[in-house]
Amino acid sequence: MTLIEQIITIGLAAIANFTTRIFPFAIFRTEQTTPFFVRKLGGFLPPAIMAMLVVYCYRNVPWLTGNHGIPDLLAGGITIILHLWRRNLLLSMLGGTLSYIILINFIF
Repeated sequence: MTLIEQIITIGLAAIANFTTRIFPFAIFRTEQTTPFFVRKLGGFLPPAIMAMLVVYCYRNVPWLTGNHGIPDLLAGGITIILHLWRRNLLLSMLGGTLSYIILINFIF
């Protein structure tokens, strides 16, 4: 891509990002109550998205070859344990990621 095309692409991405971020505030004013459907989605979607991410992460694990996904399962278990222990999302993500990196680089 040329420099002009890159600038246009970045500008369009910035506009799309800004629009999607400001859109909910334009629709749901502070004086109105949030619709029931949106409140139910707010309670349902976070666990559904996390489940989808877990499936996405484990989809290409070689279960029948190599180390049979042992580092993946151990890092996932460490992530779960850290989250249940401290209820801190950042700690869970960092601990799980670091444990996976250590497992695949130094142990397996």
